[in-house]
Amino acid sequence: MTKWEYATVPLLVHATKQILDTWGEDGWELVQVVPGPNPEQLVAYLKREKQA
Repeated sequence: MTKWEYATVPLLVHATKQILDTWGEDGWELVQVVPGPNPEQLVAYLKREKQA
């Protein structure tokens, strides 16, 4: 059975692509983006397969 680990990452709207590219390079897959605590911030939820 596949096991997953998750991360919650704050995203600044002016650097969203750069932040997501960095996490993607480490094997994280974007699951969802939701509004953050202020209009200039988003929150990304990511997952990747847990290493045994």
